[in-house]
Amino acid sequence: IIIDEASAFKSAKSKRFKALKKVIGETKRVVQLTGTPTSNGLLDLWPQMYLLDGGQRLGRTMFAYKSRFFTSDYMGYTWTPREGAEQLIHARLDDLCFSLTGEDYLSLPDKIINDVFVSLPNDAKKTYEQLEKDFILRLEESNIIASSAAVLTNKLGQCANGFIYDDTGTAKDIHNEKIKALQEIVDGANGAPVLVAYTYREDLNRILKEFDFAEALTPSSVPRWNAGDIPMLIVHPASAGHGLNLQAGGNICVWYGLPWSLELYQQFNARLHRQGQTKPVFIHRIITKNTVDESIIMGLDNKHVTQKQLIESLKLDIQKRVD
Repeated sequence: IIIDEASAFKSAKSKRFKALKKVIGETKRVVQLTGTPTSNGLLDLWPQMYLLDGGQRLGRTMFAYKSRFFTSDYMGYTWTPREGAEQLIHARLDDLCFSLTGEDYLSLPDKIINDVFVSLPNDAKKTYEQLEKDFILRLEESNIIASSAAVLTNKLGQCANGFIYDDTGTAKDIHNEKIKALQEIVDGANGAPVLVAYTYREDLNRILKEFDFAEALTPSSVPRWNAGDIPMLIVHPASAGHGLNLQAGGNICVWYGLPWSLELYQQFNARLHRQGQTKPVFIHRIITKNTVDESIIMGLDNKHVTQKQLIESLKLDIQKRVD
């Protein structure tokens, strides 16, 4: 059995993992391929490795793996690697896994990261600061769970992007600084096609409203993009992360909204920066200063930082500003 994009099996609770687990013992050889085996931390490894060795190296169950290599908070919501656990896990998998990077084994063009910073206008800054205060207040509650922290962080991300969803799900405009930055990038592209990654539905709506030549990704748009017929293609990274070849259509990517997921980030960039690309790939990241955007970028650039660690880092940054 050859499992391409094996990270799709990183949840032991998923139907695909359970289905494959039932038949994996009946095959003589299993090969997995993935570029992002631990995009959300070391917990991702156990299901993938179990499908290779039946639990010989990391334990027969997910619980055994967690108990051996991690410690949890008192509620059992978050798990942190024990001291030296990462090195021990890598040592146990040394005979089972090996890494081949495109940069080492393929002749790829340069990948150029360009960070474009924008600032919140005064009114938007006041709104954001109030959200920060609420963020700190809620995180200091002893019974807060990870999902609640993610919801609060999402609010900060919305404001950084230029809007906020109210309780009815209606988007309220806050600013348009990222739209302005995107316009400058498009102007600088001099007619070259631009691939834009967004986070929220309202991001998509605002971009489509501002750029009448832009299109959202559909199955029929892929061949037209690769033929050079679409000036701006707007894509959610979760819809284009794996197996989509877009390198023939352009070499300019813009992150309008930034993802928490390292896997989505790396895989989306690889839609353009891959074998067959003939030009240097420019990746523009639009970042709102002094917001959650900067914490997300820190995590993406450090590569192995989990969302929990990013939220803790964000909390410290906010406390400094609030205090």
